[in-house]
Amino acid sequence: MGRSIPAHIDDLQQGGIYTVTRRELEERTGASGRAVTAAVWRLKQSGRLVEPRRGFLVIVPLEYRSLGSLPASWFIDDLMRFLNQPYYVGLLTAAAIHGAAHHRPQEFQVVTDRPTRRITVGRVRIRFVQKSAIHEAAVQDVKTETGTMRVSTPEETAFDLVRYAPAAGHLDNVATVLADLAPQLDPERLVEVAGHFEESVAQKLGYLLDLVGATDRTDALHAWLTARNPSRAPLGYGPRPFAGPVDPRWNVVVNRTMEVEQ
Repeated sequence: MGRSIPAHIDDLQQGGIYTVTRRELEERTGASGRAVTAAVWRLKQSGRLVEPRRGFLVIVPLEYRSLGSLPASWFIDDLMRFLNQPYYVGLLTAAAIHGAAHHRPQEFQVVTDRPTRRITVGRVRIRFVQKSAIHEAAVQDVKTETGTMRVSTPEETAFDLVRYAPAAGHLDNVATVLADLAPQLDPERLVEVAGHFEESVAQKLGYLLDLVGATDRTDALHAWLTARNPSRAPLGYGPRPFAGPVDPRWNVVVNRTMEVEQ
């Protein structure tokens, strides 16, 4: 109690802690709400703090001042706990974590269960994708510089990339990323994850994996789908979604030309 706010921020960083709330600053320093507001304003002006969400503060060490923030991986777990929202790091960001970094993601992508405004702090951008059945997702804990964060497994990531293709740069980019991600995919775990998605997503995923030469990963998924006799599924969407040749293995209408980067 009685410590100055800048001194307390320095103490937190020295202890390996890089997030704090405005309320915690009041409680730990004994400062009034007005004093905290003034101090936070000054520290934000100097680049020492950023505030991704009102009341949630991120401490920025000198070496990250040019970025304008800590990397999102350093504080995403604390942020989502502050927001009281379930989450996992997914889509292109998860794919990159699993080694599929054909293109460096331009934003940090997070899946959560409700509409959430994107965040921009400095050059760090966080995009949120809504998924109502988030508690069914297959996730794993991945170590970060400050603790851990929840990340979709390679198999969940593959399905999400197809299901939320617009957020992943559309199907051409999805196929390119899947080519890199394929070695990490377990055929049996793909089947386990498939039950949490529409059958059409599994059909399109199977087709795209075959397209990029990962047929050794798709036999179990194909057998699972065959037992369910799924309806015909268009690969892309448009004014005439069912106009095009049908891939007999996956019952997918190939209604668009795919361009996959090598």
